[in-house]
Order: sequence, then C-alpha cells, then structure tokens
Amino acid sequence: MTITVKVLIPAKIAENTQTTQYTASGVTTIIDKFTATNYSGTAATISVNLVTAADTAGNQNLITKTKTLQPNEVYTFPELVGQVLMAGGFISTIAGTATSINIRASGREVS
Repeated sequence: MTITVKVLIPAKIAENTQTTQYTASGVTTIIDKFTATNYSGTAATISVNLVTAADTAGNQNLITKTKTLQPNEVYTFPELVGQVLMAGGFISTIAGTATSINIRASGREVS
C-alpha cells in the first residue's frame, strides 16, 4: 500500500455550473482539507457534492448546500475532512456566482 499526500484541487476560482474538481482515478482518496475563500465584496454561496463513480452530482450526494460566505470570509468545511472517495468517486462544486470564491483541497491518495 502506498500513501501519497497530494493537492487534490489546486487553488482556483469555483465555477457557477456544476463542475467536477477532482476524481479519484484508480486510488482511494481521503480529504484532509477543503478551503473556500470569498474574495468579493458581497456574500456568495458554494455547494459541494461527494459523488460515487456510478452516480452524478445531485441532492443524493450533496454534502454542503449553498454555504454562504460573507465578503472576505474563509471556510474550511469540517464536514468534508476525513471523507473518503473510492476509485472513480469525485468532488463536484457549484458556486452561486462565477467570480467570487476560490477553492483548494488537499488529501491523501491510497493505492
């Protein structure tokens, strides 16, 4: 068994359409940190899904729904820390606007 510490989602702006941000390709992944920062001057929202390989992003795998971040707020999503994605599973997000929230995630891949 090999464990690799990895940036799962490099820092980026979250899209305002449902977007796959990371896929556990041939590995099991443990999420250690997921951070979102609202860099805009108004409140903004983000939702996060943890999806199995055989599914699509939807209410059935929604972990955080429309989390509101105030201007300049940083949120570290404790509800995602320690979650496991099996091979083919993925992290998907949707932001309320296309130019307000930066995201980044790190974790461990087990192969």
